Amino acid sequence: MNGAKARVLICDDDPLLLELMEFRLKAKGYDVIKAVDGAEALLKAEHEAPDIIVLDAMMPKADGLEVLARIKSDPALSETPVVMLTARKGERDIVSALEKGADDYLVKPFIPEELLARLARLLARKSGKR
Repeated sequence: MNGAKARVLICDDDPLLLELMEFRLKAKGYDVIKAVDGAEALLKAEHEAPDIIVLDAMMPKADGLEVLARIKSDPALSETPVVMLTARKGERDIVSALEKGADDYLVKPFIPEELLARLARLLARKSGKR
């Protein structure tokens, strides 16, 4: 990313959670793009070219797993890492998301620093630094 700020698209229908994540991400130097439903998430993923996406599973208009599948099937977006951040903690939910191409899976409630560490790891991997 050549010193440029990484662009993080966060998709969640909880305005308080969006605000908290935006605050934490900006404090770490990330550019933040927000979406409040699945349709907006897809639109912003296509037009804003984020470096990484944080995606809730349960959202209006299109759920997170549908958004994930569409992102991973789009050649322009398929390499973009996606972290599922959701209250769904069942084995089937986790396995389904990973099978659809999620790069990581975090269950709510979550530890913000853990999310930041996972994002940094995926972004480093994406840019070729281990």
